[in-house]
Amino acid sequence: MDRFQEMQTFCAVVDAGSFVKAAEVLHMSKPAVSRYVADLEARLGVRLLHRTTRRLSLTEEGAVFNTRCRELLSGLEEAEAEVSSRSGAARGLLRMNVPVSFGVQTLAPLWDAFHEMHPQVRLDIELSDRVVDVVEEGYDLAIRIATLSSSSLISKRLASTRIVLCASPGYLNKYGEPSNPADLAEHKVIGYSYWMGGDAWEFDGPEGPINVKIHPWMSTNNGDTCRAVALAHQGIILQPTFLVGDDLATGRLVEILPEYRSIELGIYAVYPTRKHVAPKVRALVNFLEEKLS
Repeated sequence: MDRFQEMQTFCAVVDAGSFVKAAEVLHMSKPAVSRYVADLEARLGVRLLHRTTRRLSLTEEGAVFNTRCRELLSGLEEAEAEVSSRSGAARGLLRMNVPVSFGVQTLAPLWDAFHEMHPQVRLDIELSDRVVDVVEEGYDLAIRIATLSSSSLISKRLASTRIVLCASPGYLNKYGEPSNPADLAEHKVIGYSYWMGGDAWEFDGPEGPINVKIHPWMSTNNGDTCRAVALAHQGIILQPTFLVGDDLATGRLVEILPEYRSIELGIYAVYPTRKHVAPKVRALVNFLEEKLS
């Protein structure tokens, strides 16, 4: 006897509440449904269902077995869906949400290569630094640069970025360089509105962790604006290396207090579920993992 057929039939009977309705759902005869359940109980040596003329109900053993059956059947469905999605062609509209600066600086140059590989996928990319609700707002995928907390979403780490304290040589020549994080309170600081710590900047230095309250003369919700203002010699910023890395390499910006390191953030692709992952989503996640690693 097919054990998976037995489990599927048993779960269908539980869901339908009767052998007759389960037979209709399964397109089987009622005697066949009854036989599957009876053979299952005989093999297990326990009664799974209380039967009366009016209703069916689970026994204690039946409730336990029902839960385990559903876990096993769900695992089988996931395995089949994963294999099917891997073999399917990537096609269709893919809606994704991407942080503004990262989308412009890092991802925009990659999209043509993705299109060459997957010409049947059409990208609809929204640039926004707010944390969107991927499920409620109908996105197939989002890129998040963060320390991810537990979530019902599936996440794939693509890369990481270091947050750097920096300013222009012109600013430092005019105002001097802070000798420790506490000195930031006396400097012109440019705040980033979406910074997880608000106006508290954290560093890990020679004496251990330190938390500094800053007093920005200007705040903005856009990292490119922070960078532009810093390049115009107007203040100190705390921004990720994907945004200011080239400026640091060329000397347009200078890292300040390198012995006091800020946090490192993961760059993640997040999507709603591991079940039935569409080929277009899987293709994009694999592409970004390769390009960004």
